Amino acid sequence: SKTPEIMEVALVGGDNFSKLEWAREKLGGEISLDDVYQTGQEIDVVGVTKGKGWQGSIKRWGIKLLSHKNSKRRRQGGNMGDFGTGYVRKTIRQAGQVGYHQRTELNKRILRISNPEESDITPAGGFLKYGEVTNPYMIIQGSLPGPAKRMLRFREAIRSRPTKPEVDITYVSTSSKQGV
Repeated sequence: SKTPEIMEVALVGGDNFSKLEWAREKLGGEISLDDVYQTGQEIDVVGVTKGKGWQGSIKRWGIKLLSHKNSKRRRQGGNMGDFGTGYVRKTIRQAGQVGYHQRTELNKRILRISNPEESDITPAGGFLKYGEVTNPYMIIQGSLPGPAKRMLRFREAIRSRPTKPEVDITYVSTSSKQGV
């Protein structure tokens, strides 16, 4: 069986005594999504992006190709700085690791918190590279970092915007996403 992920989560709201009492109540039990978040609330999502491996400066930074008359190579940086080859500034765009970086997506709105028993959202054949939804789930507006099965951390939005009107979800497509 898979080893569970362990992480620390900050408690927000109220004074320290009320936070401690809430934590003692929930100790040893299961904390559901409804206990922590509400529909319409804005959250920040922290995750590790998809890894792309070691890439050249063209793909990594989007710099221009050198001229077709350039000798030897076109897909490299043209100049490594103004101090000669003995010293290269860290701001020079060079090849290196792309992806697999921790990123925080700000102000993502929760559209729905539900269970598969209440409303089934699994498409025919399951979600690509994930499978069927069997646990409580949250529908979030916008994109999230990382591949399908990578763990994400949620926190209250630190730069929350003015509240928007509540969204009423009328239809969730359960048609196959695999071209069948």
